[in-house]
Amino acid sequence: MSSPISGPIPPYANLPIEPQNYQPRRFQISDITRGITTVITTTANMDYVISQQVRVLIPNGYGCTQISGKDGFVISIPSPNQVEVTINSTKADPFVNTSLAQVPQILAIGNIENGQTNTGRTGNINYTPGSFINISPQ
Repeated sequence: MSSPISGPIPPYANLPIEPQNYQPRRFQISDITRGITTVITTTANMDYVISQQVRVLIPNGYGCTQISGKDGFVISIPSPNQVEVTINSTKADPFVNTSLAQVPQILAIGNIENGQTNTGRTGNINYTPGSFINISPQ
């Protein structure tokens, strides 16, 4: 009797996760206002929500590298392209917006209350605000 699985799944059947097919996304940083909490301005409107967990990545040459790699939570959204996060940047160097090959980024890495919630047997799927949602083209 043969097994229903004939071998390993070929690599082409496991397509890589493409960042543009998920919300929330990563965004390019255009400015940082330092303080006990940090306000990050991006070049595009963001899809982050309050309690979204984010990570800041700042390459050398932009200043403010002391907060690069730091994680924080979104505590306010002053405008569509700004978030205030729980990262203390009071001792960080000023941010300098330059044109280098690598760009500073803010990316979503989680949420205090993330994930899919089901509403019973109806088959509807609801997502907690801030959770990752696959928006790949069908």
